[in-house]
Amino acid sequence: MGAAQAADAAPASTAMQGKVAMCIGCHGIVGYRSSFPELHKVPKISGQSAAYIASALTAYKAGDRKHPTMDGVAANLSEADITDIAAYYAGNGSQKAAPAEVKQPSPEVAALINRVSGQSCVTCHGANFSTPNDGTVPKIGGQHADYLYVALKAYQQPKSTVVGRSNAIMGGIVKKNFTHQELKALADYIGSLPGELEVVPQHRFR
Repeated sequence: MGAAQAADAAPASTAMQGKVAMCIGCHGIVGYRSSFPELHKVPKISGQSAAYIASALTAYKAGDRKHPTMDGVAANLSEADITDIAAYYAGNGSQKAAPAEVKQPSPEVAALINRVSGQSCVTCHGANFSTPNDGTVPKIGGQHADYLYVALKAYQQPKSTVVGRSNAIMGGIVKKNFTHQELKALADYIGSLPGELEVVPQHRFR
């Protein structure tokens, strides 16, 4: 990790401090884990695209995504808050670019990536899982593998009032085509890749 990454991020403006204060307690701590409803590292969001962060927060606010903590956070955000928070975290990383070449998956994982005809994972997420074809599609290369696994499973239970995720594309792909063991294999591979996502330690706002 370079010096720029090791140092705390610069303090946000006074106007932004209140907006991201609820975020840094989880997303600004390296190695921080969510313990309910399933233990996993809190996702890296620094360096994620603003369009995706805004889309995710809007989905939590609308109830299309469920998580005990995020539901409460998103419920209190205005559209302007969501836009500002998304822009903040999109620019909060070191702006490093994911490498053009990444390690190739095993034959077994490659088969999983390409299992659904016309809907390969790289069709949307890009060849290195960090170059999505649309701003609302997340960068996932190098994301915490345990978080990816939990997120993928959530698409298999969209009606869950605790962790469900409603998304026609992801639900259609994940729900009928993969076992939990196969989803874990996918998550482990994607999480092992170098990527642009980071956890950037934050100054504690006073």
